Amino acid sequence: MFDQADAILLARIQFAFTVSFHFLFPAFTIGLASYLAVLNGLWLWKKDHKYLDLFRYWVKIFALAFAMGVVSGIVMSYQFGTNWSVFSDRAGPVIGAPMAYEVLSAFFLEAGFLGIMLFGRERVGPVLHMMACLAVAGGTAMSAFWILSVNSWMHTPAGFELDLQTGQFLPTNFWEVIFNPSFPYRLMHTVTAAYLTTAFIVGGVAALHLLRHRHRPDQVSPATRTMFSMAMWMAAIFAPVQIFLGDIHGLNTLEHQPAKVMAMEGHFESHPEGAPLYLFGIPNQAEQRLDYAVGIPKLSSLILKHDLNAPLDGLDTIPLEDQPPVGIVFFAFRIMVAIGFAMLGLGLWSLFARWRGRLYDWPMLHRAAVLMAPSGLIAVLAGWITTEVGRQPFTVYGHLRTADSVSPLDAAAVGSSLIAFVIVYFAVFGAGTWYILRLMSRPPHVAEPNMDEDMDGPIRTAGTTPVQQTHRTTPIGE
Repeated sequence: MFDQADAILLARIQFAFTVSFHFLFPAFTIGLASYLAVLNGLWLWKKDHKYLDLFRYWVKIFALAFAMGVVSGIVMSYQFGTNWSVFSDRAGPVIGAPMAYEVLSAFFLEAGFLGIMLFGRERVGPVLHMMACLAVAGGTAMSAFWILSVNSWMHTPAGFELDLQTGQFLPTNFWEVIFNPSFPYRLMHTVTAAYLTTAFIVGGVAALHLLRHRHRPDQVSPATRTMFSMAMWMAAIFAPVQIFLGDIHGLNTLEHQPAKVMAMEGHFESHPEGAPLYLFGIPNQAEQRLDYAVGIPKLSSLILKHDLNAPLDGLDTIPLEDQPPVGIVFFAFRIMVAIGFAMLGLGLWSLFARWRGRLYDWPMLHRAAVLMAPSGLIAVLAGWITTEVGRQPFTVYGHLRTADSVSPLDAAAVGSSLIAFVIVYFAVFGAGTWYILRLMSRPPHVAEPNMDEDMDGPIRTAGTTPVQQTHRTTPIGE
């Protein structure tokens, strides 16, 4: 079946599949952990039960999404040793320490306080429970910090020297490794994307329940209205911030990875007197041209150089063997940008509805919010594809090629494990996702039950059977 297949391509597809599947969950839980901390803080401050109801509603969904994110992330670590052992050997001295820090600090912080956050409200008191919520939220953000630092180093490597005998990257300055040139921009852009992803999922769920009870608004709980209002505030505030962060991240990419920007823009030819912004086209990499191009003259130079007549180099200045796959980068970038502006449009629409006093009774707005619920997940995947495919043909940009990073495996071995991953992932995580959607399909109730109250029975661990409690109605001895 895989006799004619390329082992390198299959290894890339396998890692792309697993990392894409995994990234959906952290993109949701990073924002959701912070949202839960805010809800818990508002409950302690205002003593308004709608915030407690919302916390209890979303914490169950968070627990499932967090668990699936952890399990799907473990698989990627193994792939560094199975499919990408050469990369692990050569880059390990640099990236090994930050990845270990992520486990020892961020993940331990999340895992250590997760149980208290889920079940400890009545056991440790409100102050310690709030600290646990903040610890989990901080742990998810810290985890993003370390992982994005490693990933950014692969794009803009710094603080290292090459060992000429072993070919290994040896750290010379860990501050430069961690805070490499693209890291601050990628961190801000990615974390903001996670917050927007959560906001649109929360807003979509609230809008769904508002639509279901649009003819009986008295049946809509205060928690549902608050949930929609908070989500729309996030959309209105953070969507324009994200567009701004994306712009400055693009300028940083132009400085350090110009070939990626050329692929994003579809610039096969250099433009000495101002480059157009192509809205659409079909990249023809074999012929080095953009077919059926539709563009706005000189706008790309204005965006990237802040000058209509600024010259921009094209892919004709990059050797063919060093060019990324233009078609994938070109279309993924446009999907991400289109969704970003759609988010901005919905945020502005919600502000108009709020001003008109129709935030909770405008069915068209609510239908748009439901439609946009998964938009953040699609946008982060499109952005991730733009970033990672745009780095090709290198794993460590400019220093280590992807073809030189792969393990010496046959295509049959990689292909068979890829098929196994696809089957298992869709079975296991498909069931988990279905259950999350089932939880979202019911609205938050007044006096929403706790995690332990929602369970059918006590948890059984290591084969032990809990003692059945009986309640006496008469004093002992009678």
